[in-house]
Amino acid sequence: MFRTRLISGIILVVLALVSILTGGWVLAGVLCAISVIAYRELTKATGVHTEEKNFNSLEITGSLLIVFYYVALAFCMLQTNSYDLSVVYPVITISIVMSFITFMFVYVFSFPKYKAGQVMAAFFELIYAPILLSFIFMIREGWSYGVYLVWLVFFCSWGSDTFAYCVGVLFGKHKMAPKLSPKKSIEGAVGGVVGAAVLFGLYTYFVINPFTEEVFWIHWGSAMCLGAVGALVSMVGDLAASAIKRDHEIKDYGKLIPGHGGIMDRFDSVIIAAPLIFIGLALITP
Repeated sequence: MFRTRLISGIILVVLALVSILTGGWVLAGVLCAISVIAYRELTKATGVHTEEKNFNSLEITGSLLIVFYYVALAFCMLQTNSYDLSVVYPVITISIVMSFITFMFVYVFSFPKYKAGQVMAAFFELIYAPILLSFIFMIREGWSYGVYLVWLVFFCSWGSDTFAYCVGVLFGKHKMAPKLSPKKSIEGAVGGVVGAAVLFGLYTYFVINPFTEEVFWIHWGSAMCLGAVGALVSMVGDLAASAIKRDHEIKDYGKLIPGHGGIMDRFDSVIIAAPLIFIGLALITP
């Protein structure tokens, strides 16, 4: 089991390195594919998916909206070539509104095939995974040095998770959320927050500031605060995904990643961390 998880983890890291370093349409395509899979996992977990067909009209509608969203976002950001983040806000707003209207059309013209709860879940899941994950692309392409900044998302999610696991194994005694994740401890959570803060500080001091030629200088203290807050938010994202699984009595979201489960099982904290890091960077960067 450990060997399987290790090999899968290495493949994920390589995929992340290649897609993020390449950026552009490659990164947009990878994130779009991940988002569609995550959306599918969520619809199956929450009952939007019906067993009568491989895909129902709600799932097809959501998947098409995800593709259209990523194409529109990538086109607007890559065609401007100006690192102007203001271009993404109308895309996000219009996409959310048009997605809501589109789901209403499906609901009305297929009535009474779907319950209101299924339509609401389908819309919620569109925002939850696909749109929140797209903030990785916005960080990568929205700043002139986004190729350095985007790794902060993974530091505060996977990095803090690693620190939390190590500290929890060594010192964990008090359960943090026993009904959602019995193995997580308060001591581990503190270790994750501190570890992420240290990672952010070191990465900013030794990588971001030296390699951005001092025109993009970030105070290491601000970076550490962002790392600590990001770690907390990542933990909430992890527990929220676990809560959805507990509500619907499933063990994993899928089997796509051997040893890890589905996309949602591996990216649950990344999904929540990405928009938080985006907001934080918008506040602390020049």
